[in-house]
Amino acid sequence: MINFLNLEYFLVAAEESSITKAARRLNISQQSLSSHIANLEKEFDITLFNRSTPLTLTYAGRMLEKHAREILHLRDETYRELADIKDFSKGRLTIGMSHTRGRRVLPEILPLYREQFPNIELHLREGNTRELDAELLHGEVDLIIGMLPIKGENIDTVPLCTEEILLVVPDILLEKLYPDRVGEIKAGLEESADLTLLADCPFLLINPGNRVRSLAEEMFADAQISPPVVLETENIETVLALSIKGMGATFYPKMFMTKNDEWRNILRETSGIGLYHLNHPKAHGILGIGYHRGHYMSRATQEFIRMAKEQLQKYQA
Repeated sequence: MINFLNLEYFLVAAEESSITKAARRLNISQQSLSSHIANLEKEFDITLFNRSTPLTLTYAGRMLEKHAREILHLRDETYRELADIKDFSKGRLTIGMSHTRGRRVLPEILPLYREQFPNIELHLREGNTRELDAELLHGEVDLIIGMLPIKGENIDTVPLCTEEILLVVPDILLEKLYPDRVGEIKAGLEESADLTLLADCPFLLINPGNRVRSLAEEMFADAQISPPVVLETENIETVLALSIKGMGATFYPKMFMTKNDEWRNILRETSGIGLYHLNHPKAHGILGIGYHRGHYMSRATQEFIRMAKEQLQKYQA
């Protein structure tokens, strides 16, 4: 009968390519680790490692590595499901989303969720769209919140609410760049948000890998322009703050302005912030939750999805 601990130790040895490093990582002796690997080799009557430096897997070892991960994943899924069925007094939920969107969305959901399910252990993984999609695919998060579609094999989604990306162009920027055409350009942006009017305008953009950045690049390509990008950052709030000061134009989700005291203060204290609706179809989308259909969905996850949908629809209304 296969011992799960033998498999776990074998995988660490395979990852480290060294008995010494693997034993140190596992906080056990090299002799103990070698014994666990020897037990596996005896179980299957086959050699799993080429005793070289660094340690390498035999063909049989590579096959076992693949199936060991599947076996341990199935074990974990089984324990989670059985614990869920037995008693919903404990649980764990890992949510993935961008730190900026989390700042706007999670306060509408998590306090109420925590109140109703106080024994659920909550974890938040923050990253850009590309990173979060990969973490969902590999089971490192239970679900992610982001703009649909969420890419990846075997990913199902639940729509939450509508979202729109706006073009932000402060008047002081236009006055500096196009002193004789400010009225004309503003009228053109109001009418159709024609980005060719801003072909020479500096832009401030979120780092590559974020969906807002991908949208910006696609719109620039469609308009056949390559405006100068004077700053890139991971924080969309920084981009907005610098744009308002006239450093460049940018793109910003409308949801982040809703019920936002900071925005009310900005609009009260700063005049001439142009917010323009974009005609591009991808500027109008759906915020949703993505989850892996091949992974067991705990009751904690199901309840979060239900509550998120209810609260965000109220929030947007």
